[in-house]
Amino acid sequence: MTAFTEYFSKLYGPRWEGLYRSLRGEAPKMERDCFEGFARYTLDPASVRAALALKVQAYDRVLDLCAAPGGKTLVLLEGLQGCGSLVANELSSDRRRRLKEVIASHVPENLQSLVTVTGFDGNQFGLKKKASFDRVLLDAPCSSERHLMEEDETVPEWKESRTRQLAMRQYSLLCSAALSLKKGGTLVYSTCSISPLENDGVIERLLKKKGDQVELDPDTSDLSDLEATRYGFQIFPDRAKGSGPIYIARLRVKD
Repeated sequence: MTAFTEYFSKLYGPRWEGLYRSLRGEAPKMERDCFEGFARYTLDPASVRAALALKVQAYDRVLDLCAAPGGKTLVLLEGLQGCGSLVANELSSDRRRRLKEVIASHVPENLQSLVTVTGFDGNQFGLKKKASFDRVLLDAPCSSERHLMEEDETVPEWKESRTRQLAMRQYSLLCSAALSLKKGGTLVYSTCSISPLENDGVIERLLKKKGDQVELDPDTSDLSDLEATRYGFQIFPDRAKGSGPIYIARLRVKD
């Protein structure tokens, strides 16, 4: 038994066998026609749910902190209904290039002016753009176990330290995202990891250290069909017809 299998089988118990099989299967895709007359973008339905959870409205000022490859960015832009602004940030130059290509090929030219693509370090964004946005999506870099398993189903080199290190990075990004929000602003934190350390663990740390500033969104009726965790919601492929995994937690900055 590899460290990967041992770790997650202990976490998920009898469920692990079925979850493992579903993670090894092909994920469903949906074509989303964000803007009439332009190319449809193909992505996992679970990813759409994460972007929709931000509840973007017209005239919002929105930040997509780790935006590439751009599928969720398109969903956020759609929510603006032609009014407002969206900053799509991506540190990696290669991924940022891909992000710009997605926007150019899927968004009408007159709406592209609503989007600003930036390449800042997300950890510094909150300090440089403090209290600047109404809504922030942090789709954080994560272990992405499903993608790892596509490369090698046994994941022989996986170590628990990997998920712990990523959780520290995610917490730093989450603090930055929270700082960038105006009072009363909404923050959605999402990952495609199945590791609780990178999901509820990150949210728990934020609430313990910054609970005087941020809180869980009390209204989660739009997410009630999903599998609840202690602080958020999860879409697991073994119970969502292959879709996911996606973790979603929604918070708000206190007034």
